[in-house]
Amino acid sequence: MTGITRRTLLRYGLGMTAGLALAGCGGALSTNAATSPRANRDIYVHDPSFIEADGKLYVFSTGYEPVNDGTIMIRRSTGQIGMWELIGTVFDQIPQWIRDEVGDIPNLWAPDISFWRGKYHLYYAGSTFGTNHSVIGLATNVTLDPSSPDYEWVDEGLVFRSTPSDNYNAIDPELAIDADGHAWLAFGSFWDGIKMIQLDPDTGKPLAGGNIHSLASRGGGPIEAPAITYHDGYYYLFVSFDFCCRGVDSTYKIMVGRSQQITGPYVDKEGKHLLEGGGSLLLDSHGRFVGPGGEDVYAGGGEYLLVHHYYDAHEHGAPKLQIRKLSWDGHGWPRAGGPLVAP
Repeated sequence: MTGITRRTLLRYGLGMTAGLALAGCGGALSTNAATSPRANRDIYVHDPSFIEADGKLYVFSTGYEPVNDGTIMIRRSTGQIGMWELIGTVFDQIPQWIRDEVGDIPNLWAPDISFWRGKYHLYYAGSTFGTNHSVIGLATNVTLDPSSPDYEWVDEGLVFRSTPSDNYNAIDPELAIDADGHAWLAFGSFWDGIKMIQLDPDTGKPLAGGNIHSLASRGGGPIEAPAITYHDGYYYLFVSFDFCCRGVDSTYKIMVGRSQQITGPYVDKEGKHLLEGGGSLLLDSHGRFVGPGGEDVYAGGGEYLLVHHYYDAHEHGAPKLQIRKLSWDGHGWPRAGGPLVAP
């Protein structure tokens, strides 16, 4: 995502609740919406990444400057219609190597959490506002339970960088594993769009000698926040078009394309290449739900969830968490269901 107003995007509050129930560890995720009028009131979050671990639900999100130096925030929900609880941040302060790379930035952005090769991998971004002077970092942990004696976020350092001489922006990381078990990292915002590199499975960092693949572009126009999932022979690339972070004036929308190869070419429903500005609309503003985007797609228990933020027109454009079930039409294209998290 772009860095517009990220210093204040969570100014409306820190706690959040959500009505997403879990039908047993490792089972299908329940899609019952919350019914309590108090539930879900404090779901203020930006750039959510979602995972289930040990029967609990976790959301990682962009940092908020007054909380532990603006490092990545972690929230957890337990039980049926459980209350989301802020349980900490990934670091106590922004690592010095990031400040050495990109300067005195206020917060870390757009995390992606995955369980891979026996560890939780948390990719995240740091960037100088308004530029592509950016870095992607990695932190790992063997557990997400802060009460465990094994709980410790290990700073694995720099994964990838971009500089003003590059035609891409190294933010909005997304770990994707292909059908052959190879690991890839998608990323990108504005500039020449969405890129992808292959990762070394031993380090979680770029594979030596690997290429930078181009997945989607709008010729310098607003496109960012890649999320990739695999379904029935296709890789689906979800992206956010247009502008986030402007409250009720945000124009974010979620678009999608697909390919039989993880590196593309991705095309939309009309056959237009995403590298040529293509993309089929999945979710746009409607009613109080303004500017949906910053998406993550979670697959678990045979179900797919679209996790994103939006700006609540009934609450002065406050950024909030939303979760929707994805289904698939007869031609294999995703459809977003209604909100599972009450506004």
